[in-house]
Amino acid sequence: MKKCKNCGIYTLQEKCPKCGEETVTPHPAKFSPEDPYGEYRRKLKKEKMDLGS
Repeated sequence: MKKCKNCGIYTLQEKCPKCGEETVTPHPAKFSPEDPYGEYRRKLKKEKMDLGS
């Protein structure tokens, strides 16, 4: 199931049938205790918060 970024409708297609915009997965990735990218994601989040201050 995918969701249109523009108009918000759900579809199974790669492009929205209503507006033609790309669709995205509306759910976050599943949690895994062995998250191989967690360190990088936390580092990026910290950098973004430091730049916002």
